[in-house]
Amino acid sequence: MIAKSIAFLASLAGLIVLAISEGAIAQDASDQSLCPRPALSRVVRHTIAPGETLDSIAQAYGLLPATLMGLNPALRSGKAPVGQEILVPPYNGIRVVVPAGQTWRDVADTYGVRADALFEVNGCVASPTTIFVPGVNWSPNTPGAQYAAAPPTPQRYLTRYPLPSAAQVADVYGWRVHPVSNEVAFHSGVNLQAAAGTPVYAAGDGTVAFVGMRENYGNLVVINHQGGLQTRYGFLASMQVKTGQTVKAGDVVGAVGEGNLPSPSLDFEVRRNSDLGWVAEDPEPYLREMGRP
Repeated sequence: MIAKSIAFLASLAGLIVLAISEGAIAQDASDQSLCPRPALSRVVRHTIAPGETLDSIAQAYGLLPATLMGLNPALRSGKAPVGQEILVPPYNGIRVVVPAGQTWRDVADTYGVRADALFEVNGCVASPTTIFVPGVNWSPNTPGAQYAAAPPTPQRYLTRYPLPSAAQVADVYGWRVHPVSNEVAFHSGVNLQAAAGTPVYAAGDGTVAFVGMRENYGNLVVINHQGGLQTRYGFLASMQVKTGQTVKAGDVVGAVGEGNLPSPSLDFEVRRNSDLGWVAEDPEPYLREMGRP
């Protein structure tokens, strides 16, 4: 259902004038009529009947149970109270209160979605306030899940590029053909090219959660940060911190090693805590927000 909605939105792209800048998205008044109704205006109300469960209601609407839990705090125990009226969105996603001053691009970067699609799904309003972010699975640790506070942004907790200078990406995040084995596999981080022995810096203030050898990482340092974030630094030639140690952004945690690629590189990961554990996220938005040194 989400794919069809996004495809429909994409078909309108040529009709809607978007000018995404640091401050806002501009549009003609006539363009707004070409947008679909905002997703939150299409939320329907459902009264839970005897015999219904969270799973059965979600299945009836083609949604994930987590979507209903995110929009309805009364369902977060996993139970479906008979007679309770709940809100049901048109597709999977989460409702988010946008912090004052944030643009569509800021929100899109936070949740890893396209700014133009997010703009259209929410009715093409110039200044986002309370919006629906499609395709994001709710969990208790999802940014914005409680709707009251601003979602954590990369620059708030991760502020220091992990190397002394900007680096080429030798191996990207996500599903790709491994550059050495030629096998299709998921890569949970990025490999940043750097000479062996180059110092590696903590990306933010935090506590060292692990120092040692790990399969697929070699010498590994793991740091837990505020905001439910974690960074990992793999294939190090040396490690200069200890488990339990408190570090500041910019503290040296180790040095670049040979790694498992043809040239030396740092295997850098960003993960977010969730009910599924530490889930890997694309490091690129975080690296962009840190700024190249």
